[in-house]
Amino acid sequence: MEGSRTKGRTTIEVGADGVALITIINPPVNSLSFDVLYSLKDSFEQALKRDDVKAIVITGAKGKFSGGFDISSFGGVQGGKSSEPKPGFISVEVLSDTVEAAKKPSVAAIDGLALGGGLEVAMACHARISTSTAQLGLPELQLGIIPGFGGTQRLPRLVGISKALEMMLTSKPVKGEEAHALGLVDAVVSPNELVSTARQWALDILERRRPWVASLYKTEKLDSLGEAREIFKFAREQVRKRAPNLTHPIVCIDVVEHGIVSGPRDGLYKELESFHELLHSDTCKSLIHVFFAQRGTTKVPGITDLGLVPRRVKKVAVLGGGLMGSGIATALVLSNYPVILKEVNNQFLQAGIGRVRANLQSRVKKGRMTQEKFEKTMSLLKGALDYESFKDVDMVIEAVIENVSLKQQIFSDLEKYCPPHCILASNTSTIDLNLIGKQTKSQDRIIGAHFFSPAHVMPLLEIVRTKQTSPQVIVDLLDVGKKIRKTPVVVGNCTGFAVNRMFFPYTQAALLLVEHGADLYQIDKVITKFGMPMGPFRLVDLVGFGVAIATGTQFVVNFPERTYKSMLIPLMQEDKRAGETTRKGFYLYDDRRKAKPDPELRKYIEKARNISGVANDPKLAKLPEKDIVEMIFFPVVNEACRVFAEGIAVKAADLDISSLMGMGFPPYRGGIMFWADSLGSKYIYSRLEEWSKTYGEFFKPCAFLAERAAKGAPLLCQFSGGPSKVSAVRSYLPDALPTIGNSSVDVSLSSVVLVRALSI
Repeated sequence: MEGSRTKGRTTIEVGADGVALITIINPPVNSLSFDVLYSLKDSFEQALKRDDVKAIVITGAKGKFSGGFDISSFGGVQGGKSSEPKPGFISVEVLSDTVEAAKKPSVAAIDGLALGGGLEVAMACHARISTSTAQLGLPELQLGIIPGFGGTQRLPRLVGISKALEMMLTSKPVKGEEAHALGLVDAVVSPNELVSTARQWALDILERRRPWVASLYKTEKLDSLGEAREIFKFAREQVRKRAPNLTHPIVCIDVVEHGIVSGPRDGLYKELESFHELLHSDTCKSLIHVFFAQRGTTKVPGITDLGLVPRRVKKVAVLGGGLMGSGIATALVLSNYPVILKEVNNQFLQAGIGRVRANLQSRVKKGRMTQEKFEKTMSLLKGALDYESFKDVDMVIEAVIENVSLKQQIFSDLEKYCPPHCILASNTSTIDLNLIGKQTKSQDRIIGAHFFSPAHVMPLLEIVRTKQTSPQVIVDLLDVGKKIRKTPVVVGNCTGFAVNRMFFPYTQAALLLVEHGADLYQIDKVITKFGMPMGPFRLVDLVGFGVAIATGTQFVVNFPERTYKSMLIPLMQEDKRAGETTRKGFYLYDDRRKAKPDPELRKYIEKARNISGVANDPKLAKLPEKDIVEMIFFPVVNEACRVFAEGIAVKAADLDISSLMGMGFPPYRGGIMFWADSLGSKYIYSRLEEWSKTYGEFFKPCAFLAERAAKGAPLLCQFSGGPSKVSAVRSYLPDALPTIGNSSVDVSLSSVVLVRALSI
């Protein structure tokens, strides 16, 4: 008999042993939509009423207990477009007063996933049995909320306060064996024995052969009140230190403490109140936008809707064993791709192979790879000094220095030596792909595969297409991106593509402000406080002055009317300052590369100011933090609008993902365009227009921004993400980068993949 016939439902089957098996069915991860939750209540109440039912087992269909609450429901609730159950319906009425308080024992049989609401349902049962590979956790904080079905109250009582806080604040799940050791599950069995063991366990509870435990009222794992307060104090200190701009981790700690001090029932109501407040917060809205926008990047109109099937890429060649080439090779072998690494001489080749080896050894040292796996992975890498071994490669990724004539010669050679189906990709960050492929007849298979350094770590992959690039090649590279655990964003061919093009004003705005009188170190401090990994000047030191000048020149040449031409960096380079590598740049660096301000910088700033012919404005020395943030980022928003208007990005939301994963824009602000919309296009336009009158064309608003401002319209006008347009679903894996699936539309907390970005 079925509890509901909508998409999400539960079924109930009563065996001869008198155990009712309730199964959650909502593919692909059995997410807890409202339909499922209503059906679960109906099925459970039916089991309680039936005389032939002695005990109850709850499980999930097809090897997955439940990936958690259906995130697609949040958007409707936030926007007032859909109704939700009355307050406390799920956490109190269903889980506490129906499941946990039942006169018949219930056991959760957990395989695959029990995350978020899925784990909260399991914790309301009187026992939990899991498989060794099952993953159990509460990752809600990665969406700017806290557990809302009783998780903040039950988890501390099952595993202890410290471990519970760790699991919630880091969003990291535990596997079956660890869960058993912690007391989160009562036994670990094989998948074949899972349901039968859970059935017998439930009967054993009924017969009092095993304990009948209501997790909400369990106390033996709780610390004394004094010790508990010390734990909460320490946790708050760590959160404020590592995530100063986020409030929801502090709220989570407060709610857990409230339950310890005032009692678990009171804690449930505190959790409920806090959950609903956070659900409507800017942080939650930003992170849910990011969640859907990330999945939307794989939807490319005119490409992914043609029914093309990715061709199998069996062997890849990488040209260049420098930092980028070796990083790309590392990413490929980590995903089991055989790789040929080509260099111009044996010395460079051995250095490149050595870099790949060092990248993998780092994983071994961190316990993320066994020695056996290391050796197997290294065996996938072969070196080459010529093109003889390129006869059977399916894809080549060129990662040599940014030199047009060199790249043209390479692609001309590749056309001769590689098979006709081989994808010819370049990792160039600035050079026009049409120029690179000018001397070939294979423009249809030339594509940009722009990785970000370090390539084996950074999650973004810019897939750059020209007007000639074949849709099949794009689909193939999207598939490779998925397999090497990157988030791919398809962009058009232009100077800087999407990320570098959007963010070239980031450093230039900072240089403009400094030459006009703003404090250089104050700018970095404010931008870091805003949430960026580092300020623009610290970033230039990190990438090196040589790279900064080379890339900056590209933008000055291509966009002369709107670039700010400062001589500050070249002047410093003349004095053998090159950034962090020379221990002198905008900062001074000690042996541990710790940065400190350099008072000598004033003389370079004065020289640059004289060359630029600008006056020192005393008002800028006391520029408010708000103005610094806006004068640095509004030009970035302006350029992002141009990138979108020119069709370089398919969707404005793709630029949000590019800004997050390519430049480290804070995820809790939703990305560059989402953040801009939170301020309003009219406001941004008026500020840029005002500054352009004082500081020139650099700040001049573009036509697209002017148009949106005139209409009072948002910049994310063509965002096609959201639950109705998303098919990329995957389970939450904290040590994995995003992957892309082709499963049916379904989004649950198991799909959260803002990996490490919010882990605290």
